[in-house]
Order: sequence, then structure tokens, then C-alpha cells
Amino acid sequence: MSKKVNLSRRQWLSQVAQFSAAGAAISAFPAIAANASAHVVIVGGGFGGATAARYVKRFNPSIKVTLIEPSKTFYTCPFSNLVLGGLRSMEQIAHSYDHLKAFGIDVIHDYVTVIDADKKTVRLQSDNDISYDRLLLSPGIDFRWNALEGYDEAAAERAPHAWKAGAQTVLLKKQLEAMPDDGNFVMVVPEAPFRCPPGPYERASMVAHYLKHHKPKAKLIILDAQENFSKQALFEQGWNKFYADIIERIPLSLGGKVTRIDAKALVAETEFGDVIKADVLNVIPPQQAGLIAQQAGVTNESLWAPINPNTFESTLIPGIYVVGDATIAAPMPKSGFSANTQAKVAAAAIVADLAGKEATPAHYANTCYSLIAPDYGISVAGAYTALDGKMVERSGGVSPMDGDADFRKREADYGANWYEAICYDIWGTKFA
Repeated sequence: MSKKVNLSRRQWLSQVAQFSAAGAAISAFPAIAANASAHVVIVGGGFGGATAARYVKRFNPSIKVTLIEPSKTFYTCPFSNLVLGGLRSMEQIAHSYDHLKAFGIDVIHDYVTVIDADKKTVRLQSDNDISYDRLLLSPGIDFRWNALEGYDEAAAERAPHAWKAGAQTVLLKKQLEAMPDDGNFVMVVPEAPFRCPPGPYERASMVAHYLKHHKPKAKLIILDAQENFSKQALFEQGWNKFYADIIERIPLSLGGKVTRIDAKALVAETEFGDVIKADVLNVIPPQQAGLIAQQAGVTNESLWAPINPNTFESTLIPGIYVVGDATIAAPMPKSGFSANTQAKVAAAAIVADLAGKEATPAHYANTCYSLIAPDYGISVAGAYTALDGKMVERSGGVSPMDGDADFRKREADYGANWYEAICYDIWGTKFA
């Protein structure tokens, strides 16, 4: 039976360094002889898919790697909240696929409409079929439209979710900037699981930062279907310091669960019968694995994809691997860092599998940095491994409470450095 170990931050960083060394060992993974015609197809070019494409090719350059991603520019959800706060631009969270193409990866900008696991083919919206030897899916999340009464794709144009970065981020920012100086920004948070557990609360922080400096009479109301959340004590300490007169959070027990949305009237109704009127209504809807994962048959009744935690191969369909937000990998959170480390393990497992070799034991690490104010960062970190067919957390923890200003600034700087490093690792993005 696994026992979680609570470590000091210094000890944890040391252990992550060891796991990173394991990652480095993966990075130095010797090219394994595989069939010269072996073809790995990867669907989704975000943190998981783009990482997998790069690392399959890195581990064995002889393998043909095709990455299928509709967008020519990928906007990251990490750091998109900073765009709302006015601390980043959309251009600063945008990444192209040119570096992956230069790396020898065939990048196709199209949609996958059908996956035939028996024939080992994927069909594109352009009506072309592509065959594969191994398939990796990194489809991220899709929304359970109408699971929240009144909230569908049309409603999202009035009450944006901005939970997929890009046009929705721009829309929400414009609404925030145009709201009355004494208006109400209302955020609706769903029940877990959803992408990036600390994400709504970092967003609240960044929106509050904007309001404090541009609309100090405005209020931010969080209607939360959860009673508790990741890094709660740290967030609340920061809110009390910076935004005590701006942020009001209503948890589940006090009627925070929203049951109906009227996007035209910008109204949220709670299970307690309260009617909350907004000037800007930001609705984060219930979520599920990306729809192509469901079409492929790799999701179960939970609408998420069960995986082998040592390889991230689907437990439902052999030869298909699934990484990132779409998976059932708890206690690992649905985060960009998680997707990146999962993809490296899956890439190594695919290369080994094609050569008829066993995958090596896998270790994973994740850190989620959150910004509460420009020089005030917090974090949660964990180290994970597969044990007896389950993912288990071996160590981890959060930033200490009552950290001084220098410590919080370092955490903010660590977060920025992490973003630059991981974007370079995946897309080859270089920051000025």
C-alpha cells in the first residue's frame, strides 16, 4: 500500500529533480530499432500532443510522426488569465508549429472526424484517411453543453467561458473592459473534475487585479459548486491582502451551485433560488474528454478516458494512447504540466512498444503556479508514480502560508520561468 510523504519544499524540489533526472534519462533514451515504416499519429497539438510528437521523434528519428491539429496558432490556457488581468497580451501566449515541422514532424492542420481502431485509420474533415501503427490522442476537454440549463454554444457568445484560450479570451477581456465602473463580474465555477483546478481562482485574482486598478467600485462574485478548492487557504490569504473589498465567493453550502443560466439577461440562478444579475457573466461549464476520444471509444461512462498509469495506453482499446486533460489520471490534476510529463512517458512507451520492448517504470511530476497579484505567486506541487495499476501521489505540498514579499515574488518569477521553459520544450518558442 502506498503512503504519501509530506516533504519540505527543499526536499520536494530535490525529489522532483530526481524525477526530472528520470525525465532526462527518457530524453536521452537510446533510439530503439523499430520497423522503418512505423507511423505514429497524434491528434491534438496542445501541451500533451505537441510534446508527444516531439519526443517520439526525439527518441527514434526513424519513426514517421504525424501531428493533426486544426489551429495554426495554439493559445495556451496557462497564462491566459494574465491576459484578462492586463499582464500579458494574446501574442505572448501564442505558439506556432514551425519548430515541430523543422524537427521532421508532419503537421496537418485539419480536424479528425472518425477513428477506426480496427483498421487503424483516422479520417480527416478533408475526407482523407491516414493509417497508423500507434495512435496518441490529446484532445483536451469539451463542454457538456446544456448540462447546465440554458448554457450552450450560442449562450457562450453572451456569457463566455474562456476555458479554451483564444477568441473566447478576447471576448471576455472586451466585456471586462466595457463593464460599468460599479458593475458586477460574476463567475460560475462547476463541480470537479475540470481542467486546471486552481484556474478559476487565479482568474478571479487577475480579474480583481484589473478591477482594482480600473474599476475600483466594481465587484467580483464567485458562484462555486465546490465547497473547497486547490490552494484555498493561500488564495484567500492573497485575496484578503489585495482584494478584500472586491471578491466575494459563495461556496456550495451557501448556495453557490448554479442550476440555470439566462445568457440574454446575464442572470445566474442557484439551487437555493437566488437570482444573480451580472454585467459580465463568465460561465465555466461542466466538462468531459474531447469528443474525438468518445468517438474513438476510449472513454467510459464518466465521459473521461481510463488509462494504464505506467504508459497512458487506453485500457479500453490497445494501441491507442491518451494523455492530458481527457484522461482519468487522478490524483494528477488536469494541467499543462501534467500533460507534458504524461506525454513524454507515453512517447517512450510507444517507441518501446513498436520495438517489442517493455515500458520502463514511470514517474511523473506536476507544479501548478498561480498568480494572485503581479509579484505575488503561489504554487502546489506533486510527484506521482504508477503502483499496482493505479496512479498514486508519493509526495507534494503547497507554498507555505505567510510567505514574505520576497518569497511571493520568487514564486511569481518561478511561474514565469516555468512557462517560458515548457513552451520552449514543446513548441520551441523563444521569449525575448
